[in-house]
Amino acid sequence: MLNSDQTEIDLPPTHSESESVFSDCGGGRAGSAEDAGGVGLCAQSRTAEPGEAVKKDLQHLSREERRRRRRATAKYRTAHATRERIRVEAFNMAFAELRKLLPTLPPDKKLSKIEILRLAICYISYLNHVLDV
Repeated sequence: MLNSDQTEIDLPPTHSESESVFSDCGGGRAGSAEDAGGVGLCAQSRTAEPGEAVKKDLQHLSREERRRRRRATAKYRTAHATRERIRVEAFNMAFAELRKLLPTLPPDKKLSKIEILRLAICYISYLNHVLDV
C-alpha cells in the first residue's frame, strides 16, 4: 500500500539549481548546445525509454494532481474497492459477534446496526446496575 509521500509512478529526480539541465551533454558552457549552433537542445541524440514522455508530462504537476491522476486509474480503483470490501466485511463481522452477546426475544431476531448499538448500551448499563447493587 502506498503512503501519502509515495506515488505509483516513480518520477526521475529533478535537477538542482547548481546542476545543468544539459549535464549529460558534456556539462559546462564549453561545448554546450548553444555553442554547437543549437537552440538549447543537446547535440547528442538521446534514446527515449517507453513511458518517459508520460513521466515528463507528470513531472511538472503538483503532488496533489499526481495523486488525483493515480487514483483515477482502473488498477487503483480495483485495489481500493477490494480494501473497502474487506473493511466492510470486518465491520459486519464485529456487529454479528456483538449481536450474539445481546439477549433478545426471540434470540434470532434480526436487528439493525443502530438497534444493536442501542441494545448494547442498555445491556451494559443494566450489567453495571446489577454489579452496583
